[in-house]
Amino acid sequence: MAKVIKVAKVGIKKKGGYLYFVDKKGDISMVAMNRGGKKKKAKKKVVKKKKVVKKKAKKKVVKKKKR
Repeated sequence: MAKVIKVAKVGIKKKGGYLYFVDKKGDISMVAMNRGGKKKKAKKKVVKKKKVVKKKAKKKVVKKKKR
């Protein structure tokens, strides 16, 4: 890596949560930092399901065979 050399003291007061850099024009710019981590999930619409009532099946009566 190249050695970092301080060229000039500019006198900018830094704010927390911002990234400072030298842009293409040579000006010092700042941008809010993107933080890694969990992505926010979109809220899902809640749809109420209708209750389905199942009818009970009738039991079949099985006759026993005589021997």
